[in-house]
Amino acid sequence: MIARFENIDQVVEELGKAHYIADRALATVLYLAHRLEKPIFLEGEPGVGKTEVAVVMSHLFQTDLIRLQCYEGLDASTSLYEWDYPKQLMHIRLQQDGNSNPEDIEQAIYSPKFLIKRPLLEAILRSDDNPPVLLIDEIDRSDEEFEAFLLEILSDFQITIPEMGTIKARKRPMVIVTSNRTRDVHDALKRRCLYHWIDYPSFEKEYAIIMAKIPDIEARFAAQITRFMQKIRGIDLLKKPGISETLDWAQALLALHKEYLEEAVVIETLGCILKYQEDLKRFREEIWVSHEQAAAFL
Repeated sequence: MIARFENIDQVVEELGKAHYIADRALATVLYLAHRLEKPIFLEGEPGVGKTEVAVVMSHLFQTDLIRLQCYEGLDASTSLYEWDYPKQLMHIRLQQDGNSNPEDIEQAIYSPKFLIKRPLLEAILRSDDNPPVLLIDEIDRSDEEFEAFLLEILSDFQITIPEMGTIKARKRPMVIVTSNRTRDVHDALKRRCLYHWIDYPSFEKEYAIIMAKIPDIEARFAAQITRFMQKIRGIDLLKKPGISETLDWAQALLALHKEYLEEAVVIETLGCILKYQEDLKRFREEIWVSHEQAAAFL
């Protein structure tokens, strides 16, 4: 377990041990976020490893990963807390049958055992000596109203429950906010965070990731897969494949007992890396139309 990052080189080293290949820029942001207790805003295309950063950090600090998956319509009650109304009503009926004092009933039903804790409240309540890593995933899928609400949480890391009072985090959790940039996130949220853009990996980085994540693969085969992925991202596609698709494809090829790329197996497994029918059709009908063009990718 890591108690504290001492320098940036240590961050790079520890991430590498956890099979996450990070450049020094990302390591610097993680180091500063840890030392300054500031949230991180990670932006980039889908599948480039933004969510994995939070997973790896929770492993390095041997703490819980609390994930809030954002979506349209997400609000305070579904991200913070709700009262368990059916359970409260049942308790009220049972106590009324026993002629309990109404004030005692009211005090009882607004106690922690009737509180449904959602991710943001969980992150605050678990903020002990080893606070969790809070992942707020794909913030760009939520509404602007939720962004405004999130600003308050990230500023003070405390909430007020009218029936119970104010609850404040004893120690701030590490907060990682991710965005696929499907829409612009308000500047006020970004100002509260350290920002980093994760781009598609270079050949060297992608090759290193494959070798780290799939140790059974031959180096020559990993290099061939990497070259193919680097070239396919140069095509005008609706959705360019990320590193997650690279790893899925490499594992699929090994499951098929392949040792090198050939034209037939590429077409057969194309669905591992291209996820839109339009992209599949364009690749098959415009890019992969002759042996010469296929050879250029292989």
